[in-house]
Amino acid sequence: MALTTNKKVFVTRFERESVQGFVQTPGGFTADSVELLTPAGALLRLAYSEVKAVCFVRDFDGGDTWREHRSFASRPKAPGIWVRLVFQDEDSTEGILANNLMLLESNGFFITPPDPTFQNQRIFVPRLALREVQVIGVIGGRRKAAATPKPEGQLEMF
Repeated sequence: MALTTNKKVFVTRFERESVQGFVQTPGGFTADSVELLTPAGALLRLAYSEVKAVCFVRDFDGGDTWREHRSFASRPKAPGIWVRLVFQDEDSTEGILANNLMLLESNGFFITPPDPTFQNQRIFVPRLALREVQVIGVIGGRRKAAATPKPEGQLEMF
């Protein structure tokens, strides 16, 4: 039995006002929409075609946090794939994808934002919202260098 939790989210939409509410993970992300329970108790189904991003937030007091902290000031230190997401409206954001193909979703991408200590902790971006995904770099995951054989007759010092 899979565990489910309700997470606070702020849904940014292309042509309409943003919506805040709770999404049940993982069940709230269906094949064609995201199910959102508003603080007033209304259940909304927002089609991926109108959703720009679903921001998992710490609390609702921060307001519209989508406009801030959307690119890295320097090379990130967290392991993963550093990507730039370009939206249908030519807007863009950067983030870190998990470097694990088993974690890729068919409906979109879960990224860690440039500043996870800010209001946004994680962001889900539907594939329909994107025009382009650019890989900027791969962070971490380095392999150990192969041991070089020591020449015959050389004494081991350490």
